[in-house]
Amino acid sequence: MKPWEDHYSRQAKKEGFPARSIYKIQEIQRKYHLIRKGHRVLDLGCHPGSWLKFAAGLTGDRGHVIGIDLKPVSIKLPAHVRTYTGDVMRFDEDLAASVGNGFNVVLSDMAPNTTGNRETDAARSFDLCMLALSIAQTRLIPGGSFVCKIFQGEDFKNFSESVKSGFYQFKVFKPSASRKASREIFIIGFGKKTGG
Repeated sequence: MKPWEDHYSRQAKKEGFPARSIYKIQEIQRKYHLIRKGHRVLDLGCHPGSWLKFAAGLTGDRGHVIGIDLKPVSIKLPAHVRTYTGDVMRFDEDLAASVGNGFNVVLSDMAPNTTGNRETDAARSFDLCMLALSIAQTRLIPGGSFVCKIFQGEDFKNFSESVKSGFYQFKVFKPSASRKASREIFIIGFGKKTGG
């Protein structure tokens, strides 16, 4: 592990967050102000819980934050946060009914199990992103926002175009907390189109 990675990880623990990914969502929020008091937020791939905890602080107890991940989230979370242990890839009717809809923001920090092969990893990331976008399109209110991590690869442009077609505004953002060598980047859609 590189020294600056140690710094981010240590800092996150010191501030009561389980992972360094907290600094990515903080930076996105500072720049774009996506999550507000009273909002309903859906966090796909929410383990270990840093984004859940951060979103919960922004929505306040009048908001609702719901997270889904294959791994259970073990950190202490406020009462207005619910988590489901399940496979987002199998977002069936039962899970959809439990989660509900009417979300203001859908977040996805999902990443595939990496193989070390950049093309394979990027293709798997694209599949997760398309799934996250599909969920966002059915769960977001008109005007809602979508944040999704993707590994840059051949399908990056296709995914970008898919997000552009469903949202009025579109941004590509790489937080400073992302490793410089990493191919991860965040796609942000603002203002979900009606029926998009």
